[in-house]
Amino acid sequence: MSRDMNQTRSDKFEKRRKSTKAITIGIIAASILVIILLGIWVFGGSGGEERNADENENSSSDEDSDFLITEPGEEEEENNNSTNNEENGQDEENDSTEENNDNNEQANEQNNNVETESVEPSDENVSEAYTGNWEPIGTEQEGPHTTTYDDGSQDRIEIKEATSMVTGINPENMVEWRVENGGDQKVVATVSDMDETQVFRVYLQWIDGEGWQPTKVEELIENDKK
Repeated sequence: MSRDMNQTRSDKFEKRRKSTKAITIGIIAASILVIILLGIWVFGGSGGEERNADENENSSSDEDSDFLITEPGEEEEENNNSTNNEENGQDEENDSTEENNDNNEQANEQNNNVETESVEPSDENVSEAYTGNWEPIGTEQEGPHTTTYDDGSQDRIEIKEATSMVTGINPENMVEWRVENGGDQKVVATVSDMDETQVFRVYLQWIDGEGWQPTKVEELIENDKK
């Protein structure tokens, strides 16, 4: 009987010892797990921040790449190209002006070489009237011809050139007051310079394949087409 009681107490003590040991091991394991989790949180968080910083930096770099960065040399080259284009435009304009001046000089020279003959004025507003053996101005028109009086038409351009040839007024300084029908394939143009110091009435006729030919010029006392 005494042995059985001693055995029972020994079993209870052994069970209590095992339970205490298990609890101690559990506490130790839990502590280790907490330490591991804290280490992951601390070091992992820093790494995440570094990764986020790297990602932000890469993102910023990608955004910056969307913008065009002009190097100083490229900007200078663009400015030089723009300057060259402006200079080329001015050169072309100067060439065009010089060409017009040359054409006007040739026309005036041709006009000076033409022998003119005074004729009877058509009305009292004419101070002087004369005819001459002027050549047709030339034309770009082909085929059957019908006079077009619209501003900017080829007829108006060529009529202005022919009128400039016999009056000596530069086309750029000429005011066309009236271009009207003067009969079959004929027109009458009243023109002046900008200041109206010279006013002319010019009669022209169309020559197929050769253009408008002046036939008579009248210098007017005053502008009667205002």
